[in-house]
Amino acid sequence: MSTLFDFLDNPNYDLLGAFWMTIKLTFFSAIGSLIWGTILVGMRVSPVPIMRAFGTAYVNIFRNTPLTVIIVFTSLGLSSTLGINLASADSTTSLDDNAFRLAILGFVAYTATFVCESLRSGINTVPVGQAEAARALGLGFFQVLTLIVLPQAFRSVIAPLTNVMIALLKNTTVASIIGVAEASLLMSDMVENESDSLLLVFLLFAVGFVVLVLPLGLLLGWVAKKVEVKR
Repeated sequence: MSTLFDFLDNPNYDLLGAFWMTIKLTFFSAIGSLIWGTILVGMRVSPVPIMRAFGTAYVNIFRNTPLTVIIVFTSLGLSSTLGINLASADSTTSLDDNAFRLAILGFVAYTATFVCESLRSGINTVPVGQAEAARALGLGFFQVLTLIVLPQAFRSVIAPLTNVMIALLKNTTVASIIGVAEASLLMSDMVENESDSLLLVFLLFAVGFVVLVLPLGLLLGWVAKKVEVKR
């Protein structure tokens, strides 16, 4: 029966590399989700009917679509069927790079909907009088949103956004279905090859994700307390 040190010393199992890939997926997907989610919430509260309709339809469709379907679509639909490649064809790691970027695209498309809804709940906590006062001073919708409303909304919803980011980190395991070499793909290989040590394999990866999730939750929880809006 294998031991933990056997797994760590085995050159066939790049545990650190697999978890590093999980961290990179989470980091880039989180940045993209925050940007796209902020744009979506701007559409959802926009005075322009077409933008409101697009934002509402997008959120309702993508939020209720299984993440697995979205990730598979980025690979089979965008890459295989439509021929959309996000990596240089001349690169020796073209396939891996393309799968990594397509996975990020799928995570952003999905997670941004939850960011949008969290921010929309934060916008509802901002007193209406502040927006009305800003408009009375001659500020337009975009200025009111970016200068007055969104800064307060972000401060109000850091705790919910923390939950979204933690869910995103755990959702990165779905990327294994399109061949991204993150933690769950390595776990699948180890389960197949180390059938006599399944409990140790599961424990190893469970502890690995706990080590990633706990600091993230503690850090963002601390930030939420520091920037909390006093009502």
